[in-house]
Amino acid sequence: MQKNLFTFIFISLLSFGFNNAVVAQAAESVEVTGILAKNYAAGITEVDLKTHLYVIASDEFEGRNTGEPGQKLAAEYIKNFYIDRNIASPLGGNNYFQTISEEHLQRNLKPSENVVAFIKGSEKPDEILVISAHYDHLGIDKDGEIYNGADDDGSGTVAVMAIAAAFQQAVEDGNGPKRSILFLHVTGEEKGLLGSKYYVNLPIFPLENTIADLNIDMIGRSDEAHENGPNYIYLIGSDKLSKELHDLSEEMNHKFTKLDLDYTYNLDSDPNRFYYRSDHYNFAKNNIPVIFYFNGTHENYHRISDTPDKINYELLAKRTQLVFYTAWEIANRENRISVDK
Repeated sequence: MQKNLFTFIFISLLSFGFNNAVVAQAAESVEVTGILAKNYAAGITEVDLKTHLYVIASDEFEGRNTGEPGQKLAAEYIKNFYIDRNIASPLGGNNYFQTISEEHLQRNLKPSENVVAFIKGSEKPDEILVISAHYDHLGIDKDGEIYNGADDDGSGTVAVMAIAAAFQQAVEDGNGPKRSILFLHVTGEEKGLLGSKYYVNLPIFPLENTIADLNIDMIGRSDEAHENGPNYIYLIGSDKLSKELHDLSEEMNHKFTKLDLDYTYNLDSDPNRFYYRSDHYNFAKNNIPVIFYFNGTHENYHRISDTPDKINYELLAKRTQLVFYTAWEIANRENRISVDK
């Protein structure tokens, strides 16, 4: 789709009397943008993802149960990651927590917090792309066994962190995104999408300025259907509100990562109803286009055996890069993603 747009621009330039040098310069600009995206995506590495996931999914964090000490440790770890990389908070200063009181969490949960970080756009700062993942999990079972939650959703948590670091490097090199990006680590997903519900009810930025949500929930493993072909990712929701977003996503994958995009769970007839079961749905309910990135369930899903040693880090890096490329295009394209459905 984007290629067709540039073709149209080039023909239009010629028809208005621009010379070949101007057209060549425009084409070179498009190519440079692709090279830049590749350069920063290369900074998303297996080693970094593994390093952070072994911390996030460690026994020390006690399964990161909502409102409990292990979740607080995870929140601090994520916050310090952003501080160390000079990635700002949208709340100002060192306040990276959107605190959620007990009345909004329900189910007798203790107070918790979404962790938020922000990169301001250079040209269209009031238009906000959200990249989200939930960072807490199930905690400790009655026998004292820890639900480490490496895939669910440690994998999404470290992916968002890596994407943020890649964009921050672009900022430091003078190539920051044109639109703003909110990195949103939500709490309470396992308890009913509570953190994302709180965000859309009390957003930091107006929802009418929020152009899309890319939500990452379990991207470090393979399911039984793909055990012999793990070079895939399930995409859910990409065409529900915006064909433009769906086409852009397809184009980024074809151009850069070449994963097999599986839309099985995107079908309206899907009995699992995954579209309604992760944090993107609270954005979709507000008419904000979304993509949900998902590897499907596996034998360790919601079990104490979901540990970081089972993660496919090469695949995790590639899937994270796909989200980055998609975010890069959304943040830097001329027009905001349209709601066309």
